[in-house]
Amino acid sequence: MLDPALYGTESPAVVLTYAWDRLLIDPVPGPRGPANFTGLHQLTPSVHAVPADAKPVAPAGSTLPRLAAELPHAFALIDPHHGAQGITRQLQELIEHLQPESIDLLDVGGDILAQGDEPTLRSPLGDALTLAACCQLDAPVRLLIVGPGLDGELPAEALRDRMGPAMLTLTAEHTEPVTSVLEWHPSEATAMLAATARRVRGLCEIRDAGLPVPLTAEGPTVHEADLDDALTRNRLARAILNTETLNQAEQHSREICGYSEIDYERNKATWLGTQPEQSLDPENVFHQLDQFEAQARSRGITHTTFRRLTEALGYNGTQRQDLRQLLLNSRPEQYAAPLWKIRSQQ
Repeated sequence: MLDPALYGTESPAVVLTYAWDRLLIDPVPGPRGPANFTGLHQLTPSVHAVPADAKPVAPAGSTLPRLAAELPHAFALIDPHHGAQGITRQLQELIEHLQPESIDLLDVGGDILAQGDEPTLRSPLGDALTLAACCQLDAPVRLLIVGPGLDGELPAEALRDRMGPAMLTLTAEHTEPVTSVLEWHPSEATAMLAATARRVRGLCEIRDAGLPVPLTAEGPTVHEADLDDALTRNRLARAILNTETLNQAEQHSREICGYSEIDYERNKATWLGTQPEQSLDPENVFHQLDQFEAQARSRGITHTTFRRLTEALGYNGTQRQDLRQLLLNSRPEQYAAPLWKIRSQQ
């Protein structure tokens, strides 16, 4: 969404990103590295492109090959298994290989601007690793925050004094290139970003914990933040500057933040492995849905994501798309693309 909005469509960006999907998509905890794929193309000694015909090695899963198939951008893999030093090396190699006109570090939600001890913070490690790596480059990097507060971690009001004024507000037109992707991709933050750009407003419940996220006019805004200020503020990013393994970075996260998000994924994956698969019986689905919506209304919730519905109703990741299709076929009026609208009290 952001690349054509900022730069036009003539020369799509190269997107260097993690293969670190939710357990609904990838049942293996933590991020994937090159060894977890077949069909990657080696761009530099430590950077691999993810083409459309790449495949994750089972049991791992990844959304990147399908993104590469449906979007004009080239996707390359951030491999965090060699710590912040390894990511710095990947970035340096890629810059030398591509000679890019500009480099943007993009964070959806703004939790990259955290200190590390905020009680609402859930997933600081990936952000801290990329922040630490970018701050060690010779090339200039612009830090962009899109959708302040939309990841359900730091509220938008906590971010206002940490970033500059809005440089762009995304509109419904900006979401058009990714409309088909949003029909299947599980990213809740991106779904809410697109929804707010389409003027959906209310309170959206996300994740397995049912976090409430306001959908406001601030949702589709894009801001620039100071990269050095972000590093100065982010205790975890500073601590992991010289790490050479992901395990080292995880240990710093446990010490500074009190947890590692990969530990959380490990525990959740173990629990999910013990759960029986429910049948997608329509009568049972809609009975559960009615109960969930009644409770959500009592919490002031107006919208939710299909990921949240899948987990709240007790279904697994392989059933998410079938559940989504069942709901859309039966109650299309509740689809506030790409979110699900909670029915008002009947």
